[in-house]
Amino acid sequence: MHRRHLTAQALAERTGIRTPRIRAFAQDGASGPVRPTEQELAELADALGLPLSEVLHAAQVPVPAPA
Repeated sequence: MHRRHLTAQALAERTGIRTPRIRAFAQDGASGPVRPTEQELAELADALGLPLSEVLHAAQVPVPAPA
């Protein structure tokens, strides 16, 4: 978010994920009480213009092996 100069609200508008949930992800990461789903991470990656693997790494979620 910070590198793209986006607020939680702007990212919420791009993804449909509620603003408080995005703020919780940004503040607490994967270790927090609110954990992003794989779908939410994919939506965030798309909205941020980042590869999903980079978002998964930032969220400390294991990257699935290619099929």
